[in-house]
Amino acid sequence: MSFDLPRNVILPVDAVDVRLDPGPHPFARSNAEAIADNWRQEIAANPALFDGTVVLLSGLAYRDGRLVGRCHAVNYSTFLLWRKRRENSGAEHAYAHAMLVAGDNALVAIRMGSHTVNAGRVYFAAGSFEPIDFCDGLVDVDFNMIREVGEETGLDLSTAERGQRYHALSTAHGTVIFRRYRVAETADELAGRISAFVATEADPEIEGPVIIRSADDLPDGLMAHMKPLIEWHFGRDR
Repeated sequence: MSFDLPRNVILPVDAVDVRLDPGPHPFARSNAEAIADNWRQEIAANPALFDGTVVLLSGLAYRDGRLVGRCHAVNYSTFLLWRKRRENSGAEHAYAHAMLVAGDNALVAIRMGSHTVNAGRVYFAAGSFEPIDFCDGLVDVDFNMIREVGEETGLDLSTAERGQRYHALSTAHGTVIFRRYRVAETADELAGRISAFVATEADPEIEGPVIIRSADDLPDGLMAHMKPLIEWHFGRDR
Protein backbone atom coordinates (compact mmCIF):
# COMPACT_ATOMS: atom_id res chain seq x y z
CA MET A 1 0.00 0.00 0.00
CA SER A 2 1.23 3.48 -0.90
CA PHE A 3 0.20 6.96 0.17
CA ASP A 4 -2.63 8.05 -2.10
CA LEU A 5 -4.78 10.90 -0.84
CA PRO A 6 -5.34 14.57 -1.72
CA ARG A 7 -2.98 16.94 0.07
CA ASN A 8 -3.63 20.35 1.60
CA VAL A 9 -7.41 20.10 1.42
CA ILE A 10 -9.89 19.23 4.17
CA LEU A 11 -11.62 15.95 3.35
CA PRO A 12 -14.91 14.60 4.76
CA VAL A 13 -14.31 11.17 6.30
CA ASP A 14 -17.12 8.74 7.04
CA ALA A 15 -14.91 5.93 8.38
CA VAL A 16 -11.30 5.30 9.33
CA ASP A 17 -10.05 1.84 8.42
CA VAL A 18 -6.45 1.96 9.58
CA ARG A 19 -5.12 -1.38 10.76
CA LEU A 20 -2.14 -2.33 12.89
CA ASP A 21 0.31 -4.65 11.17
CA PRO A 22 2.06 -6.89 13.74
CA GLY A 23 5.29 -6.85 11.76
CA PRO A 24 8.09 -4.28 12.09
CA HIS A 25 7.95 -1.08 10.06
CA PRO A 26 10.44 -1.22 7.16
CA PHE A 27 11.90 2.13 8.26
CA ALA A 28 12.66 0.77 11.74
CA ARG A 29 14.18 -2.39 10.32
CA SER A 30 16.43 -0.52 7.90
CA ASN A 31 17.67 2.20 10.27
CA ALA A 32 18.30 0.43 13.58
CA GLU A 33 21.82 1.78 14.11
CA ALA A 34 20.94 5.35 13.15
CA ILE A 35 17.89 5.23 15.44
CA ALA A 36 20.07 4.25 18.41
CA ASP A 37 22.66 6.94 17.65
CA ASN A 38 20.01 9.65 17.26
CA TRP A 39 18.27 8.60 20.48
CA ARG A 40 21.48 9.05 22.46
CA GLN A 41 21.68 12.61 21.12
CA GLU A 42 18.00 13.30 21.83
CA ILE A 43 18.10 12.22 25.47
CA ALA A 44 21.37 14.06 26.04
CA ALA A 45 19.55 17.24 24.98
CA ASN A 46 16.30 16.37 26.77
CA PRO A 47 16.60 13.67 29.48
CA ALA A 48 12.82 13.85 30.10
CA LEU A 49 12.10 12.00 26.84
CA PHE A 50 10.62 8.51 27.17
CA ASP A 51 11.11 5.80 24.55
CA GLY A 52 7.52 4.60 24.53
CA THR A 53 5.54 3.04 21.70
CA VAL A 54 3.69 4.92 18.96
CA VAL A 55 2.56 3.89 15.49
CA LEU A 56 3.87 4.91 12.08
CA LEU A 57 2.04 4.46 8.79
CA SER A 58 3.35 2.38 5.91
CA GLY A 59 0.36 3.23 3.71
CA LEU A 60 -2.73 5.45 3.61
CA ALA A 61 -5.37 6.10 0.95
CA TYR A 62 -8.65 8.03 0.61
CA ARG A 63 -11.37 5.93 -1.01
CA ASP A 64 -15.09 6.78 -1.24
CA GLY A 65 -15.01 8.94 1.88
CA ARG A 66 -12.92 6.45 3.85
CA LEU A 67 -9.34 6.54 5.09
CA VAL A 68 -7.78 3.13 4.56
CA GLY A 69 -4.30 2.40 5.82
CA ARG A 70 -1.74 0.21 7.51
CA CYS A 71 0.57 1.09 10.39
CA HIS A 72 3.16 -0.53 12.64
CA ALA A 73 4.14 -0.08 16.27
CA VAL A 74 7.54 1.62 16.62
CA ASN A 75 9.57 3.03 19.48
CA TYR A 76 9.43 6.79 19.98
CA SER A 77 13.16 6.84 19.19
CA THR A 78 12.30 5.51 15.72
CA PHE A 79 9.66 8.21 15.31
CA LEU A 80 12.16 10.97 16.22
CA LEU A 81 14.67 9.83 13.60
CA TRP A 82 11.90 9.48 11.03
CA ARG A 83 10.90 13.13 11.62
CA LYS A 84 14.39 14.11 10.43
CA ARG A 85 14.37 11.75 7.43
CA ARG A 86 10.71 11.63 6.41
CA GLU A 87 11.26 12.43 2.74
CA ASN A 88 11.20 9.21 0.67
CA SER A 89 11.16 7.17 3.89
CA GLY A 90 8.17 5.00 3.00
CA ALA A 91 6.51 6.15 6.22
CA GLU A 92 4.06 8.84 7.28
CA HIS A 93 2.40 9.96 10.50
CA ALA A 94 -1.31 10.22 11.27
CA TYR A 95 -2.80 11.63 14.47
CA ALA A 96 -6.18 12.71 15.77
CA HIS A 97 -7.58 15.98 17.10
CA ALA A 98 -10.67 16.36 19.20
CA MET A 99 -11.63 19.90 18.15
CA LEU A 100 -12.94 21.20 21.47
CA VAL A 101 -15.81 23.64 20.79
CA ALA A 102 -17.11 25.62 23.77
CA GLY A 103 -20.71 26.73 24.25
CA ASP A 104 -19.80 30.19 22.93
CA ASN A 105 -18.34 28.59 19.75
CA ALA A 106 -14.74 29.42 20.71
CA LEU A 107 -12.11 26.74 20.31
CA VAL A 108 -9.99 25.56 23.23
CA ALA A 109 -6.50 24.34 22.41
CA ILE A 110 -3.39 23.78 24.54
CA ARG A 111 0.21 24.95 24.68
CA MET A 112 2.73 22.15 25.18
CA GLY A 113 5.04 22.09 28.20
CA SER A 114 8.67 23.20 28.09
CA HIS A 115 10.05 19.67 28.60
CA THR A 116 8.26 18.17 25.59
CA VAL A 117 9.46 17.75 22.00
CA ASN A 118 6.87 20.32 20.86
CA ALA A 119 7.61 22.80 23.66
CA GLY A 120 5.56 25.98 23.38
CA ARG A 121 3.59 24.83 20.35
CA VAL A 122 -0.18 25.27 20.23
CA TYR A 123 -2.66 22.68 18.93
CA PHE A 124 -5.67 20.72 20.13
CA ALA A 125 -4.86 18.29 22.94
CA ALA A 126 -3.65 15.17 21.16
CA GLY A 127 -1.06 12.45 20.93
CA SER A 128 0.14 9.87 18.44
CA PHE A 129 -1.83 6.68 18.08
CA GLU A 130 -0.57 3.93 20.36
CA PRO A 131 -1.30 0.18 20.35
CA ILE A 132 -3.86 0.74 23.14
CA ASP A 133 -5.95 2.75 20.62
CA PHE A 134 -6.57 -0.34 18.46
CA CYS A 135 -9.37 -2.86 18.95
CA ASP A 136 -8.92 -6.17 17.12
CA GLY A 137 -6.30 -4.47 14.99
CA LEU A 138 -8.51 -1.53 13.92
CA VAL A 139 -7.84 2.00 15.17
CA ASP A 140 -10.50 3.56 17.42
CA VAL A 141 -10.03 7.24 16.64
CA ASP A 142 -12.49 8.53 19.24
CA PHE A 143 -10.92 6.40 21.97
CA ASN A 144 -7.58 8.04 21.17
CA MET A 145 -9.11 11.52 21.17
CA ILE A 146 -10.91 11.09 24.48
CA ARG A 147 -7.90 9.41 26.10
CA GLU A 148 -5.43 12.10 25.07
CA VAL A 149 -7.69 15.01 26.04
CA GLY A 150 -8.27 13.41 29.44
CA GLU A 151 -4.58 12.80 30.06
CA GLU A 152 -3.51 16.31 29.08
CA THR A 153 -6.39 18.48 30.30
CA GLY A 154 -8.38 16.44 32.81
CA LEU A 155 -11.55 16.92 30.73
CA ASP A 156 -13.80 13.93 30.03
CA LEU A 157 -15.26 14.20 26.53
CA SER A 158 -16.96 10.80 26.56
CA THR A 159 -20.41 12.39 26.86
CA ALA A 160 -19.74 15.47 24.69
CA GLU A 161 -21.72 16.00 21.50
CA ARG A 162 -19.67 14.67 18.59
CA GLY A 163 -19.69 15.98 15.04
CA GLN A 164 -21.53 13.84 12.54
CA ARG A 165 -18.36 12.77 10.78
CA TYR A 166 -14.59 13.03 10.87
CA HIS A 167 -12.57 15.28 8.61
CA ALA A 168 -8.93 14.97 7.61
CA LEU A 169 -6.16 17.24 6.41
CA SER A 170 -3.10 15.65 4.86
CA THR A 171 0.10 17.62 4.30
CA ALA A 172 3.75 16.82 3.71
CA HIS A 173 4.15 16.66 7.50
CA GLY A 174 1.36 14.19 8.26
CA THR A 175 -2.36 13.56 8.27
CA VAL A 176 -4.58 14.94 11.03
CA ILE A 177 -7.98 13.32 11.55
CA PHE A 178 -10.29 15.64 13.46
CA ARG A 179 -13.81 15.83 14.79
CA ARG A 180 -15.77 18.51 16.63
CA TYR A 181 -16.57 17.81 20.28
CA ARG A 182 -19.08 20.34 21.60
CA VAL A 183 -19.66 21.10 25.27
CA ALA A 184 -22.04 23.56 26.96
CA GLU A 185 -19.45 25.41 29.06
CA THR A 186 -17.92 28.66 27.82
CA ALA A 187 -14.32 28.78 26.70
CA ASP A 188 -13.33 30.68 29.85
CA GLU A 189 -14.96 28.04 32.03
CA LEU A 190 -13.18 25.23 30.18
CA ALA A 191 -9.87 27.07 30.37
CA GLY A 192 -10.33 27.47 34.12
CA ARG A 193 -10.93 23.75 34.55
CA ILE A 194 -7.87 22.89 32.47
CA SER A 195 -5.65 25.33 34.39
CA ALA A 196 -6.86 23.87 37.70
CA PHE A 197 -6.02 20.35 36.47
CA VAL A 198 -2.55 21.37 35.29
CA ALA A 199 -1.87 22.91 38.71
CA THR A 200 -2.45 19.54 40.36
CA GLU A 201 -0.05 17.64 38.09
CA ALA A 202 3.47 16.97 39.33
CA ASP A 203 4.83 16.88 35.77
CA PRO A 204 2.14 18.32 33.46
CA GLU A 205 2.45 17.63 29.76
CA ILE A 206 0.96 20.99 28.82
CA GLU A 207 1.65 24.55 29.90
CA GLY A 208 -2.03 25.44 29.85
CA PRO A 209 -5.11 26.20 27.72
CA VAL A 210 -5.29 28.54 24.73
CA ILE A 211 -8.64 30.05 23.66
CA ILE A 212 -9.20 30.82 19.97
CA ARG A 213 -12.26 33.02 19.39
CA SER A 214 -12.12 33.70 15.65
CA ALA A 215 -10.25 32.87 12.45
CA ASP A 216 -8.07 35.93 13.09
CA ASP A 217 -7.30 35.01 16.69
CA LEU A 218 -4.15 33.00 15.97
CA PRO A 219 -1.83 32.58 18.97
CA ASP A 220 1.97 32.58 18.91
CA GLY A 221 3.38 29.08 18.52
CA LEU A 222 0.42 27.78 16.51
CA MET A 223 1.30 24.59 14.61
CA ALA A 224 1.02 25.08 10.85
CA HIS A 225 -1.74 22.51 10.36
CA MET A 226 -3.99 24.32 12.86
CA LYS A 227 -4.68 27.46 10.77
CA PRO A 228 -6.78 25.68 8.10
CA LEU A 229 -8.68 23.78 10.81
CA ILE A 230 -9.49 27.03 12.61
CA GLU A 231 -10.58 28.70 9.38
CA TRP A 232 -12.76 25.68 8.56
CA HIS A 233 -14.46 25.84 11.95
CA PHE A 234 -15.23 29.54 11.72
CA GLY A 235 -16.39 29.23 8.12
CA ARG A 236 -13.68 31.23 6.40
CA ASP A 237 -13.00 28.41 3.94
CA ARG A 238 -16.59 28.46 2.66
